[in-house]
Amino acid sequence: MDESRILLNGRGDASHRLVLAHGAGAPMDSEFMNVIAEGVAARGIQVVRFEFPYMHRRREDGKKRPPDRQTVLEDTWRTVAAWANSGARLFIGGKSMGGRMASMLADELDVCGLLCLGYPFHPPGRPERLRVAHLEDLQTPTLMLQGTRDTLGNKEEVSGYTLSEKIGVHWLEDGDHSLKPRVKSGRTLDDNLQETIQAMAQFIEEH
Repeated sequence: MDESRILLNGRGDASHRLVLAHGAGAPMDSEFMNVIAEGVAARGIQVVRFEFPYMHRRREDGKKRPPDRQTVLEDTWRTVAAWANSGARLFIGGKSMGGRMASMLADELDVCGLLCLGYPFHPPGRPERLRVAHLEDLQTPTLMLQGTRDTLGNKEEVSGYTLSEKIGVHWLEDGDHSLKPRVKSGRTLDDNLQETIQAMAQFIEEH
């Protein structure tokens, strides 16, 4: 494991460790990922961040690329999880695509829990192309943190899906796919992010 491609927040001797993957379009040190990682780490949980190969190449040469094939994304997850799985209770998750890939492997990796930030229940504008088949019998305790108006799975849509009883959904009021609410809602992005961090920390402490 190339540790130069890893970001760590929090104490190395923490009893709980969360590995987080980025979404399709932004790196592991985007503002969103920084706020979440630093906030969760401040609650005594070590947070490990990493980048998939395509994003690491973009960091090196500045050229935007589509995500790697699913097999590459999953193998990257396996490698990082194996590296991180020592001396602490291990949780995995991520933003959008990163969380979706984690959800594909959570049972296989036998982790303590899964946290998905803005799960992409379907592609943009294609609500008929659901990405929920593997979620119907997921056995890993899971928390999905979803904006109520997320265009990749809003509250009304998700209420109609068949999901495993192991999956809980924490709804962020008026949040979009990045959990950002509209000004007219009376809430701010920071409100939703701080609520997200608190819910994540509570979930990890309870599992």
